[in-house]
Amino acid sequence: MAQVWDSFTWLYICIVAFLVGGLIVASERWHGVFTGDSDMSKPQASHTRSTPRVGGIAVVAGSLAGLLVLGPSNMTLTWLWPVLFIAAMPVFVAGLLEDITKDIGSGKRLMAAFASAAIAWWLLGGVSRVGWEWADWVLSFWPVSLLFTMVAVGGCTHALNIVDGMNGLAGMIATLMALSLALVALQVQDIPIFLIAAALASATLGFLVWNFPFGRVFLGDGGAYFLGFMLAELAVQLVVRNPNVSPFYALAVLFYPVFETMFSIWRRRFKRGVPVDQPDALHLHQLVFRRLVRSTFSRDSRHALPALSNAMTSPYLWVLALIGLVPATIWWDNAWALCASIGAFSAAYIWLYSRLVSWRRPSWLLLPSIGRRNRDGS
Repeated sequence: MAQVWDSFTWLYICIVAFLVGGLIVASERWHGVFTGDSDMSKPQASHTRSTPRVGGIAVVAGSLAGLLVLGPSNMTLTWLWPVLFIAAMPVFVAGLLEDITKDIGSGKRLMAAFASAAIAWWLLGGVSRVGWEWADWVLSFWPVSLLFTMVAVGGCTHALNIVDGMNGLAGMIATLMALSLALVALQVQDIPIFLIAAALASATLGFLVWNFPFGRVFLGDGGAYFLGFMLAELAVQLVVRNPNVSPFYALAVLFYPVFETMFSIWRRRFKRGVPVDQPDALHLHQLVFRRLVRSTFSRDSRHALPALSNAMTSPYLWVLALIGLVPATIWWDNAWALCASIGAFSAAYIWLYSRLVSWRRPSWLLLPSIGRRNRDGS
C-alpha cells in the first residue's frame, strides 16, 4: 500500500514516457519518412506539418516501466498486467503498422481489436453480468459471453481512435478515464486495477507534454488502440472482480468515445447515406475547431490563424467528457445515477452538435477574437 501513495513512482512513469517521446521527436529526421503523418489533404486532418504518429510507443514504454517497478510488491499485479499487455499486443501492433505503413485498413484493425478482446476473455474472463437477470443468465453461457466481450471491448478499443483528432484530445480523455477507473478501484480496494490505471494515466501525461499544445508527436493508431483496449479491459475486470461496482459504470466511464462512434455510424449511414467507414470532417471535435475556434480568429492575410488553434479545441471536449465522468466516478455503484450521467452527456453532446452543425453556435462558447481586437485597435 505504501507504493500507492509514492508520488515518485508516478513521476518516474511520466519521465520514462516523456523521454521516449522526446527520443521520437529528436530522431524524426531518420524515421519521419515512415512514421510521419504527411497527408494533410485527408478530410479529418487538422495539422499543417508532417508529424510522427508513433507516440503510442512512449505510452507503452512508460506504463511498462512503471509496472515493472510496482509489480514485484503485489502478487496479483504481477500476473494481471503481463496478461493484459500480452492481450493488447495484436491491436497495438496492428495500429503501429498502420502508423508506419498507412496500409492497414480499419476493418483489419477492428479484427485485431476483437482478437485482443478474445485473448483477454480466455486468460482473464469477460463480461458476465450487465445488471438484468435475464441478460445475466444468457451471459452465463460462455459462447455468448465471449461474443459479447469481443464486441464490447473491441468496439470500445476502436472507439477511442475515433476521437483522436486534435492535439491533446484522445490523450487527455484517456487520462481522465484512467483516473476515474483508478479512483473507483481504490474505493473498492482493488489495488492491482488501481495501479495499472494510475500507471496508464501517468504514462499518458508524460506523452502529452509532447502532444499538447504544440503537437510534436501524435498518439497514432497504435497508441489510441493500446489505450482504448487497456481502458476497456480495466473497466470489464473492475466489474468482474468487484460485484458491488455497477456494470453500468463500465459503460459510463467509456461513454464519450462509444457515443461518438455510434453517432458517427448513424450520421454517415442514415443522414448522409455514405459508407460508415468513410472518413469525414463532421466529428464534434472538428466542428468545434471550425466553428468555435478557427472562425473566432481573423483568417485574412494580415491576421493568420494562431498556431495553437488546434490545441484550443481540446479543452471544450475535456469539459464535455467530465459531464459524464464526474458523476460516474462518484456514483459508481448506483445504476440509476450512472444512467442519468450517460443521459446528461448524450443530451449535452447532441445539443452542442446540433447548434454547431447548423451554425447556431452559442456566443458564450466563442473565444476572444485576437484578429478582431487588433483591427479595432484595442
